Formats: sequence, C-alpha cells, structure tokens
Amino acid sequence: MVEAILGKYEHYIDDITVVPSTGGVFEVNVGDALVFSKKELGRHATIDEVMESVGAIVGPTAT
Repeated sequence: MVEAILGKYEHYIDDITVVPSTGGVFEVNVGDALVFSKKELGRHATIDEVMESVGAIVGPTAT
C-alpha cells in the first residue's frame, strides 16, 4: 500500500511513517486526519479506498 501511495503522491509527500503495532490495528493518517481505521470499521482497507481518501485530502494530481 505504501508503494501505491508513493507512486501517485510522491511529489506531495514530505515524509511517510510506518509504525508497527499489535492487536490488528491498521490506521492511515494524512497529516492529522485519520483516513482509515481498521479498529473503528472492523475490516481491512482496500488500496482503492485508501487512495481515494488520501486524494480527497491531497487534491488532484498531475497526470
């Protein structure tokens, strides 16, 4: 998933942090905004839904 995000938004990202955790927690944040939480929804994210959520915050990218 990190590769997909970087592949599309690399020119808009200052840094990316992957934090290992336990207990099945999987969250994606953009800045201070939580865009996906497995803990809250009870399921894992699809790449498409994370990309859409990141895009909603980052905005349109050049093609």
